[in-house]
Amino acid sequence: MSEGPFLILERLTKRFSGVAAVDGLSLGVPRGDLLALLGPSGSGKTTTLRLLAGFEIPDEGRIVVDGEDVTGTPPAGRRFGMVFQHYALFPHLDVGENVAFGLESLGVAPADRERRVRAALELVELAGLERRPVSALSGGQQQRVALARALAPEPRVLFLDEPLSNLDPGLRERTRRELRALIRRIGITTILVTHEQEEAFDLADHVALLRRGRLEQLGTPEELYDDPATGFVAGFIGRSSVLPVKLIAHEESLARVEVPGAPAPWLVPCPRPLAGRCRLHVRPEALRLVAAGGDALSGQVAERRFLGGAALYTVRLAGGESLEVAGEPDAARPGDRVGVVPDGRGLHLLPEEAS
Repeated sequence: MSEGPFLILERLTKRFSGVAAVDGLSLGVPRGDLLALLGPSGSGKTTTLRLLAGFEIPDEGRIVVDGEDVTGTPPAGRRFGMVFQHYALFPHLDVGENVAFGLESLGVAPADRERRVRAALELVELAGLERRPVSALSGGQQQRVALARALAPEPRVLFLDEPLSNLDPGLRERTRRELRALIRRIGITTILVTHEQEEAFDLADHVALLRRGRLEQLGTPEELYDDPATGFVAGFIGRSSVLPVKLIAHEESLARVEVPGAPAPWLVPCPRPLAGRCRLHVRPEALRLVAAGGDALSGQVAERRFLGGAALYTVRLAGGESLEVAGEPDAARPGDRVGVVPDGRGLHLLPEEAS
């Protein structure tokens, strides 16, 4: 018999001035899983984290961790750890004192405090730096000190609130790799809040994509990219172009659709029955540039972006729509007349959504 979720959010709702910042959010997180809360500004990510941490009390719903309902439990009683966006390290304290901060208020005896500090620093590979001033550390090392401080009280769940947002791009990527390895080695259940899709995909086992306080889709990064449940998911995750199409017929797990300007219908994946107005969300890698004419959708290259081993072409269609097409760097130049045909995975036929 498989173990149930370690952390459960059940119909979680929080309103501010009558507006729902979190609206009936339900999901489960397995023990040892790293879940990323991803979404645009105003999607409810931070409010959800504050509800989990106990900084806000939900208007409805409950939070259960390891079988214990902690909805009304004060933050200190939840045994959760948090790494804040700007680390919140104390510059007048050395590394060891920063990591030990808070253990005394928990009633941890001095000898045990020293043991926990040493163990936490070993976990983040900063052993022996207890007396080092935090100002003498690099940004990545400071981030690890903040992580060690969150781990020292031996929490049940770890929260990461935009933990890499104040690092420069080069350091952010390196620190992300180190953080991923550390979290995997420690094996602690972790909730990451981020607006960076690349960060969520790189770190998380599962991603919860939020919109207007509601859960749009929960799944692995591959599931959200390869099988988006809604048009919002398809548009938010990765790159995609959108075409208004007319559904002609279903053919098992495929659909035949009429694409504006295309001489012949396209046959696209359609695992779920559809009715009514549809839109085709198209990944750049799902299209191929060919010579204009024949059964190809005709257009003109409006822009070419060189990406190293490939290029991203923006093709303007006669009806005014634009498609992004991935191709070889020398496949076309701006101003060229080209044809576009579907080519492989990345075509998602989804119902038209109200804005």
